[in-house]
Amino acid sequence: VPRTPAATAEAPSVRPDAKALREAIKGLPDADATAALVRVGGTDGTWRGSSGVHDLVTHRKADPHGRFRAGSTTKIVTAAVALRLAAEGTLDLDKPVQHYMPELFGKGPFGEEPSGKEFRPIPVRSLLNYTSGLKPGDGFDDEYAHRYDTLDPRTVVASAIAKGPQHDPGAEQHYRNIGYTVLGLLIERVTGDTYAHQARQRVFEPLRMRDTYFPGADPRIRGPHNRGYQKMERPDGTTRLVDVTEWNQSDRFAAGDMISSTADLETFTRALFGGKVLPSAQLKEMLTLPRLAPGVPEAVFGGGPQYMEIGGKAVWLKTGARYGYTSLIAATEDGSRTLVYSVNATDAKGQGMNPVAERIVGAALR
Repeated sequence: VPRTPAATAEAPSVRPDAKALREAIKGLPDADATAALVRVGGTDGTWRGSSGVHDLVTHRKADPHGRFRAGSTTKIVTAAVALRLAAEGTLDLDKPVQHYMPELFGKGPFGEEPSGKEFRPIPVRSLLNYTSGLKPGDGFDDEYAHRYDTLDPRTVVASAIAKGPQHDPGAEQHYRNIGYTVLGLLIERVTGDTYAHQARQRVFEPLRMRDTYFPGADPRIRGPHNRGYQKMERPDGTTRLVDVTEWNQSDRFAAGDMISSTADLETFTRALFGGKVLPSAQLKEMLTLPRLAPGVPEAVFGGGPQYMEIGGKAVWLKTGARYGYTSLIAATEDGSRTLVYSVNATDAKGQGMNPVAERIVGAALR
């Protein structure tokens, strides 16, 4: 069902608050982040800013055009590719995943039998809106120690399916990577092509997103980029910052392996919400909150992005986080404001929102 926002009076046009935005990112590097890159746009005006350092060795200024690990903002690209395939009739959102990929629901990655509880048919749509009922797949116990190792997405999916369903499809919404990992494999199945090439052909090249690509098993970030750091605890309880720029993220695949820039993500955000990426019916599908089972928390995610009301405005957004890097793309429904940022957070996978990122959102969207 379409989301029904609370009725609000139309707000007057307000240009981005340049002073508040400068305050939000000043003083970097600090304990929370080493750099921040921000782009604010929309019909109310634009603002660009950057702060911090390229690295903690030379301390030269952060490159405002630097590439970064976009994390889960990847999911919106994946959703866009899937919905374009749906518009073409190549993919049917109402058909179950089992119809397209029955082999996924066989034995586990090490030959183990699946859980005793069988999966009900999982509509493709439920992968998009996080209601599939799939449990998280297994990864490395010590991710940092295995940061140069390759974990195949199919192995991750097989381990998830072997655990059995958490709930019936469509009954509950749980934000997880696994649905989008399956969606990436499904895109490959119906197109006979790699997911990375489909994303490049259908999204990156038409929009001239020249900084955006999928590195696969390559642990490096190609091209200009600012270094990423993560707080690590020493045996004595103190912490140190470790350079985590190089990291093989191939297991994140269609759920979070993308590398991009703030300029490219702003281009994508403006084009997507401006109706230039998807036909109107598929954009509506993306911006629709599912109706869940009675008694469970209401859905907050549509077919990829999250819905929030910020400062009295209806906003669709998606965050991303990989070690060393956090990011966000956001747009108000009325087109008055878009926001894209990359923050080199020192605890990108920690609980709660990074304080620098929180200040940026407060200055840009409230």
